[in-house]
Amino acid sequence: MIRLEENITEEELIARLRDTKTRDLAFSLLVDRYQERVYWHIRKMLIDPYETDDATQNTFILVWQNLDNFREESKLFTWIYRIATNEALAAIRKKKKRVFFNFDDAGEILASRVDTPGFFSGNEIEKKLFRALVKLPEKQKLVFQMKYFEDMKYEEISEILGTSVGALKASYHHAVKKLEHHIQLI
Repeated sequence: MIRLEENITEEELIARLRDTKTRDLAFSLLVDRYQERVYWHIRKMLIDPYETDDATQNTFILVWQNLDNFREESKLFTWIYRIATNEALAAIRKKKKRVFFNFDDAGEILASRVDTPGFFSGNEIEKKLFRALVKLPEKQKLVFQMKYFEDMKYEEISEILGTSVGALKASYHHAVKKLEHHIQLI
């Protein structure tokens, strides 16, 4: 039955989420529609597939629990992305407290795991980009991922991160320059 309703608009989906009679089915549709994009957004931040699974699941639990708090001031997808981003950042902070290494060294540790079987699949160019990407500061990495990999507009990223468009453009520019530098060294 969900498959027949995939083409409903975001406004129709929100209306069904607000109606207690159709909420469960509408939420299933919401998860079906956004789960893959949310997963890959979080995966690019956390890298680890198991942590990504947990953070993705937590994201949709939070979406379910907070449906009544969605004020429709932004798009539904933007709101979900904000929750996913916050969940991924919380997982990073939690990991930082759990692991006894300098968080600045986390990029080096993740980069060294690229060649571990099952951890990362990709060609040599993608591996070089990944090794460089994990060395970026969190905000620059996040902005680069959302702009480059997910092709999001600065205005959308601004809504999700609560940062000005100008600051995002500067972060993206700095990220690109640092990536170019790191890739040349690899």
